[in-house]
Amino acid sequence: MDLQKTAVILVGYQNDYFAKDGILRGVVEEENRVDKVLDNTLELLRALAPTPATIISTPIILAPDYRALASPVGILNTIKESGAFRSGTPGAEDIPELRAFGDRVLYVSGKSGFNAFSNTELDRVLKERGITSVLLAGMVTALCIDSTGRAAYERGYTVTILSDCTSARTHAEQDFYCSQIFPLYGSVASNQQILEHIHQPV
Repeated sequence: MDLQKTAVILVGYQNDYFAKDGILRGVVEEENRVDKVLDNTLELLRALAPTPATIISTPIILAPDYRALASPVGILNTIKESGAFRSGTPGAEDIPELRAFGDRVLYVSGKSGFNAFSNTELDRVLKERGITSVLLAGMVTALCIDSTGRAAYERGYTVTILSDCTSARTHAEQDFYCSQIFPLYGSVASNQQILEHIHQPV
C-alpha cells in the first residue's frame, strides 16, 4: 500500500450518529455496533496520523429549512423529520474524537445526500494530492458508503471498504454488502488488515 497515494474518507462522523444521544444512533439495530465502528476507526486514524496518508472527513450539514432535501424519501426523510444534521446544532458537529486529530484531518463540506463526491470538492482535493486509492469508513453501509464507493470507482480510484469501520442497519445487511455488493467494484478489508499493511517494513 502506497500511503502517499492513499486517502481514508470518513463519512458521517458526527454527533447525530456517534454520540450516545445522537438522533440517528438508533438506525443501527445491533447494540454497540456504532461504538465498535468508532473504536476501530480511531485505531486506524492513530496509525495513519504519522504517515503520508490523507485523511478526509465529509460531514453532512443541512440548512435549517432542509432546502437540499426538497422531496426526501427513506432515510433522507427521516433525517429531515427528526431534525438531524441541522446546521448550528450539536448533532451536526464532528465528534470530538475526530477533532482531537487537529489539522491532520481535512474537512470537505457540501455533502447533502448519500454520495460524498456530489456537490463537494472531494474529487479535486484527491486529485491535487495525487491520490489513487481510497479507504471508506463510516455510516451507513448500504447508503452513503455504497454511493461514495461507486462514485469513487467511476472516477478511477481503487476502492476499499473497511468492513469493521462501517455499519449497516442490521448485521445481515452489512454481511450482504461486504460479501455481494462491494466486491463488484472494489475490495473489502478489515481494520487489522490495513494496520498490517501500515506496519509492514519498507
